[in-house]
Amino acid sequence: MSKEGRRYIPKDGDEPNFKELSDDERMDYVTSRIEAKLLDYDGYDFTMRQSRTLNIFFELSQELRGREMFYTICMAIPRILLRLESSIYILEDEETFSLAGCSLGRYEKEATRTWDHEFTDHIVLSGKNLFIPICANPEYIDMLPFAPPKNIIGSFVMSPCDKLAGHAQLFLEKYVNRIGFQLHHRIIRARSREHIAFIKSMVQDIGHNVIVPNMYFKLYFNRLRRRIEELHLSTARVLGKMNECGFENCVEEGNRLAAIAAGIEGQYQEIYSHYESTSLFLEALLRRRHFEEGRYVLDKREVNLRKAVIEPVVERFRPRFADHGIELAMGLGGAPDQMIRLMVDRGLLSQVIDNLFNNAVKYTEETVLPGGRSGKFVAYGWQVLKDHFGPDRPGIRIWIASTGRSLELKKPMDVFKPGFRANNVARKPGTGRGLYFVRQVVELHGGQVGYEHTKRGNEFYMILPFELARE
Repeated sequence: MSKEGRRYIPKDGDEPNFKELSDDERMDYVTSRIEAKLLDYDGYDFTMRQSRTLNIFFELSQELRGREMFYTICMAIPRILLRLESSIYILEDEETFSLAGCSLGRYEKEATRTWDHEFTDHIVLSGKNLFIPICANPEYIDMLPFAPPKNIIGSFVMSPCDKLAGHAQLFLEKYVNRIGFQLHHRIIRARSREHIAFIKSMVQDIGHNVIVPNMYFKLYFNRLRRRIEELHLSTARVLGKMNECGFENCVEEGNRLAAIAAGIEGQYQEIYSHYESTSLFLEALLRRRHFEEGRYVLDKREVNLRKAVIEPVVERFRPRFADHGIELAMGLGGAPDQMIRLMVDRGLLSQVIDNLFNNAVKYTEETVLPGGRSGKFVAYGWQVLKDHFGPDRPGIRIWIASTGRSLELKKPMDVFKPGFRANNVARKPGTGRGLYFVRQVVELHGGQVGYEHTKRGNEFYMILPFELARE
């Protein structure tokens, strides 16, 4: 909070993170900008007609829709105010300016221009023509289709300007500056509409080309399962015949055949397990409502936390832990064994657990336990927290702890920010998106996430509301 009597005054070039400011600091900042603008306008000393013209431009640009109508408004105002004809060029790519409108007809103007002594990043008077660059809003450059060179998205050309007074030129410069900000936002809105239309089309394609075909894999797996069962029956009959034969080499070959059949079934079970989890993840992530509403939308159902969410992920990761020499344990002393049923989005929550175990595989390091045993260790568990979310509103705390160096963090919650990577693990492969996804999904459930240092490593946890299905 701002201290009493002390105001937040930004320095030159200071661009504060407004989300991190308090209410008082934001008010102080905006107040200082208003006062600065008042001083600017006092210096401009615009006439009443010029000030009204800027207001008219703003009102008409909000009232009349369409890019072509906007260009007409931009060109009509200099004609009415200063009897100036004009044309407007828009930067279509990094090198090409295209003629977007002309108050006297397009046939007198070149259809395209490139960067030169007239089309540049500063005002140029060339003969009777005044070239004023149209500047983008620097705050939203990343939302344009491409990064415009020198922050320029077009050029506004007016004529005759060879006898124009300096004060009138200043007004036109400020006027074109407002054109730039309005045009920039119109380009963004148009691009957003195109983006939304593409997403809607893509959602339909996902359903047709991904989700539906994926459902057929279950049919193929069922057929394969029946074939494996037939293989076991045939193997058993062959083994019986070979035992009757009595030849030692026949028995050995029979046992080898049985081992191959068992190995095929083991591989089948592992592949089918990955198929089930991948299908669950695809259907949860590519849910149509996510795209329609522009956010994750939960499909909450009552599930057995251990059987439906945690154990399938644990079993899928168990071979990876073994490959990395990591010992996996439940609870370090025993997790509660009672059945926990609660309302969650099974698909999204399973991916949360998946992300946490995936991090454990990557970042777990060797340590020495109190008993002297050394190695890499990961433990997980859960517990009921009575009244955590208020009276008679318990929570479920799910945690995963791993051995290794503690993360170097200024604030524990930094690790859940999008794109964040702690300094001491920055060389490990990763995008910094996994824990941000974890936070999004848990908070959508009305829960909380957290990180804690432990004596020998790191612990990540989530606390979910112990919500049951309503009768």
